[in-house]
Amino acid sequence: MRLSDFDYNLPEERIAQIPLEPRDSSRLLCVDRASGVREHRIFRELPELLRSGDLLVLNETRVSALRLFGERPGTGGQIEVFILRPAIEHGDSVFEALVRPGKKLLPGQRVQFPEVDLEAEALATLDNGGRLLRFLGEDVLEKLVAIGRVPLPPYITAPLTNKERYQTVYAKTPGSAAAPTAGLHFTPELLEKLQAQGVEIARLRLDVGIGTFRPIKTENIAEHVMHTETYAVSEATAMAVNQCSGRVIAVGTTALRALESAGRLADGQGSGERVVAVEGETGIFITPGYAFGAVDGLITNFHQPRSSLLLLVAAFMGYASMRSAYEEALGKGYRFLSFGDAMLAV
Repeated sequence: MRLSDFDYNLPEERIAQIPLEPRDSSRLLCVDRASGVREHRIFRELPELLRSGDLLVLNETRVSALRLFGERPGTGGQIEVFILRPAIEHGDSVFEALVRPGKKLLPGQRVQFPEVDLEAEALATLDNGGRLLRFLGEDVLEKLVAIGRVPLPPYITAPLTNKERYQTVYAKTPGSAAAPTAGLHFTPELLEKLQAQGVEIARLRLDVGIGTFRPIKTENIAEHVMHTETYAVSEATAMAVNQCSGRVIAVGTTALRALESAGRLADGQGSGERVVAVEGETGIFITPGYAFGAVDGLITNFHQPRSSLLLLVAAFMGYASMRSAYEEALGKGYRFLSFGDAMLAV
């Protein structure tokens, strides 16, 4: 298939600029993968759609990326710093970051943040063109959070007044440059209601990289090189998946990619299990024709045209089913992308 097969017209007014309140008031398009039958529900009605014995797998990564604006010592020239993640293996208060303009912050040079009395030194240039930065001063993390802006996707231009609204309610481990947005629809009360009716909950981590917003540039899909992301599936989560008596439902494309990556390792080891416990990196690129082995269902938002996420959804649902579901969602007034509505495919 060609990249142009995954294009569609997404009007700008259909891109959700602000999240709905409460979180679980978003719409939910339910798609039966076998029959293609579609049903329009509200996200809070999810307990009516799942069964006792089903397993929801959540990505508990937390968005730790921050956008900062500093200045060069002496000149006062502005430098934009986009902190991606902590780099604790290089020491305390060291972070991976993208900087602009990059030529103004070479290794050994510094950038100041006088608003909170912080200074950062560039230690090295990274493979992605970014920098390894060491922040100097006291209470570094608290100060960074105080002055940092939420790194919303480029298609969201409205300001976000509550930074926590771009985190899932179960976000735990820092490391992501973007939120696993399918999880933004859950509330603590909804999770409790699901567990009370016998739906199990398991957690994993996949740190969403900045590459998630980079477009596919090759018309021949097979020529695209997927970005890699750090992920971890614990022994407890692997056991929950392998012993699941119902359906394993990934909450978001990130959870699905982590589970299928762990599933490919299980196949390679000949373990006979759906998945194995693992911690490492994955560059899995899921396109139509992929044989799913770990996941039975997917909760996801509606994605950009020509994106790797849309290809993944087409692989899971079937190309024709994905196209018709998106056409119906557009026709019915659904809200798209990170702060938009959701879809359940089982």
